[in-house]
Amino acid sequence: MKTNASPNGAVAERQLRPARLPGLHLIGDFYGCRCDYRHMIDREAIEALCLRLVKEAGLTPVGSLFHGFGGDGGVTGMVVLAESHLSLHTWPEECYVTVDVYVCNYTCDNRAKARKLFDALAAAFKPADPHVVSVDRA
Repeated sequence: MKTNASPNGAVAERQLRPARLPGLHLIGDFYGCRCDYRHMIDREAIEALCLRLVKEAGLTPVGSLFHGFGGDGGVTGMVVLAESHLSLHTWPEECYVTVDVYVCNYTCDNRAKARKLFDALAAAFKPADPHVVSVDRA
């Protein structure tokens, strides 16, 4: 147990770890992507794709920011979710994409939605050699 002072000065005991908080962190390295080339270099196309897939997965976007590096350069971007986040980075010269999907929620288990989003991103980028790490968090 750990003690913390509340805003009114009272001291309360709180567990070091939160109560059950179902979370899932999916981390992907997509090598040899065979997707539509726009999805490697076009900031607007990638942002639209990510926002569409987030909504189709049943998750809630609250903001997004994507940056294109110009010409045939890659794109880096993030969709902030009410449930946590999606981040994505492309390297078109290497046909390589990194994807990070993390969800957590006190009131419901969004792990299936995270998997649905991650699988849809993999289907869109069509990696020949996907490397995926799945971390249960809580």
